[in-house]
Amino acid sequence: VQLQASGGGLVQAGGSLRLSCATSGRTFSSYALAWFRRAPGKEREFVARIERTGGGIYNEDSVKGRFTISRDYDKNTVYLQMNSLRPEDTAVYYCAADSSGGVYYTQSREYEYWGQGTQVTVSS
Repeated sequence: VQLQASGGGLVQAGGSLRLSCATSGRTFSSYALAWFRRAPGKEREFVARIERTGGGIYNEDSVKGRFTISRDYDKNTVYLQMNSLRPEDTAVYYCAADSSGGVYYTQSREYEYWGQGTQVTVSS
């Protein structure tokens, strides 16, 4: 599976961005997809996951209610709509694919395939 993330950029606090991750190489509905992020000096953090059938799971402490994950089965693409952005959302955002359906979905080791990352910078 190949993953290509895009859509990052510089935005002011309170603004919005939509990240996209185009996938190829395998039947789109055969894997769950997720977004992780890594802020400077911090470990990679789970942001959100969407299951094969479309159900979303979020990091409730940091993004619940502000971010929405979705997937387009026609375009083989997963999205992360980010609203009410805060400076602490500044990070490189990565998309990832999980074909095994494991239970440790907040851990990066659960995901076999990764995109290259896209930078999101939120200014105060």
